Amino acid sequence: MKLSGTVQYQDLEGGVWVLKADDGKTYQLAGGDRKIKKDGQRISAEGSVQKDAVTTAMVGPVFHVSSYKAD
Repeated sequence: MKLSGTVQYQDLEGGVWVLKADDGKTYQLAGGDRKIKKDGQRISAEGSVQKDAVTTAMVGPVFHVSSYKAD
């Protein structure tokens, strides 16, 4: 699955990094590396949605990033 959008930090339950995708959905980010965690950064990412993942933040489905590039 490919997604593009803006990385954002949300101060929920100790902090969580999300991708506000161009499709209008919000995904909780997993995987990638520490360079992906830059508030306001636009990225294009490939990965998969982990449908069985449960998190305390509950901001949206978990998107496990396998690769990405900054736009």
